[in-house]
Amino acid sequence: MTIFQSMRITYGLLAFFAASSALTACTAAQSEATPATDAVAAATPAPIPAPAPSPSTPSSPPEVQTVVGKWTDWPLAKGDWVYRSDNRGSLALFGQPGSDALVIIRCDQARRQLFLSRSGAVPATGTKMTLLASSGKQSYPVQNSGGALPYAAISLTTTDMMMDRIIFSRGRFGIETPGLQPLALPTWPEFHRVVEDCRK
Repeated sequence: MTIFQSMRITYGLLAFFAASSALTACTAAQSEATPATDAVAAATPAPIPAPAPSPSTPSSPPEVQTVVGKWTDWPLAKGDWVYRSDNRGSLALFGQPGSDALVIIRCDQARRQLFLSRSGAVPATGTKMTLLASSGKQSYPVQNSGGALPYAAISLTTTDMMMDRIIFSRGRFGIETPGLQPLALPTWPEFHRVVEDCRK
């Protein structure tokens, strides 16, 4: 049984990644990131196959919990990374079986662009998402997807050094977004694979 058959993660929205509008580029401080500035349209991809589908219930908004200490001491988010490919490129999704994806990294092969999104919506325009790794951190303009399920997303170039920092980070990387739960995630090969797909 493959990992796609053994897990049932319901991904009700990947609006950011299937958007028909282009995401224009601008320079973020201290980075090569390309912020998402255009409106994005909604689209629903096919779910990961499950051997025995069961009725799903809508996910309730997660409670934002206070975390203390350095991000390297935060508890790791619960879940697994799952890799999949489609006609747009590839993506890795992190979450628990039977739940919506918590974090998604997407390679849009045609645009040679990376997109990283996390569940939840940011409170206002001008908000930035900060990625943290063992060798440094970087902040990026973040945009809400505006779909049925809320996701906050950033876009990055394939050569962004923060991707390499995450890939080689010591076992974990972090995501901080104002108004949303801070996240510490394991650095599994699936994330690395998507980044490398976009660099080919």
